[in-house]
Amino acid sequence: MASLKRSILLLILCGYTAFAAGPFVWAAMLSLRTTTEIHLDHFALPDPIHWEKFPDAWFNSNYATYFLNSVQVVVAAVLIVTIVGAMAAHCLARYRFRFNRLIYFVLFSTIIFPPQITIISLFQVLVNYGLYNSKLGLTLVYVAIQLPLTVYILESFFARIPADLFDAARMDGYSDWEIFWRVALPVALPAVATTVILNFILLWNEFLFAVVLITEEANRTLPLGIQRFIGDTQEDIGMIATGLMIAIIPVVVIYAFFSEKLIQGMTAGAVK
Repeated sequence: MASLKRSILLLILCGYTAFAAGPFVWAAMLSLRTTTEIHLDHFALPDPIHWEKFPDAWFNSNYATYFLNSVQVVVAAVLIVTIVGAMAAHCLARYRFRFNRLIYFVLFSTIIFPPQITIISLFQVLVNYGLYNSKLGLTLVYVAIQLPLTVYILESFFARIPADLFDAARMDGYSDWEIFWRVALPVALPAVATTVILNFILLWNEFLFAVVLITEEANRTLPLGIQRFIGDTQEDIGMIATGLMIAIIPVVVIYAFFSEKLIQGMTAGAVK
């Protein structure tokens, strides 16, 4: 009976793995084939393998610029969100002050509503402040849309840190600033790492805000670069797949290196 249960569980696991990884493998195969070959047979193996499509997309399709723009915008946004979000979560979790729970409720309520409803307002704000069509403006928008979720995730973790640690730090003469950087933040690193990975993945693949707030070619991010291969009458499917793989590879690499931290943060219980 136990062997049968393990076999069923393994079968379910293999089925889910195939379902989740199948589109990625298919996109990888398409990225090594031309559009003409894809139209002849959508599911054939790449033969011959067109490795030259990757340098062609990188050098001849302005992908190097798109990639650098995405790195600048996303890394800056994640860094700001992580620092500000961790500080806000620590403050809301450890200090009791007037309107504490009201501020937390307002932040939490912004998670409930889809961020797309703010596009028109954000567009008008960026235009008024001269930030439309700029990487700085897009970075600030990314910070705004990801900050509430980051605070929500980290607040519960900071709240579980034993108060004895903070009392001991107070007795040692630590200021509030030192308590955060030298006590709270190191203890909360698994949760912080989780928010870093989640925010990076979400913002790296973000398209809607970028396509509305960025129209200049020099400031386009990587998801917008893939759109260049979509024409009015014809789509270069092969190059679209190649562009997708260029965009996917950094996310896969980051997850491969930091997946352990992500699991630790998501499964962390009460801090001892």
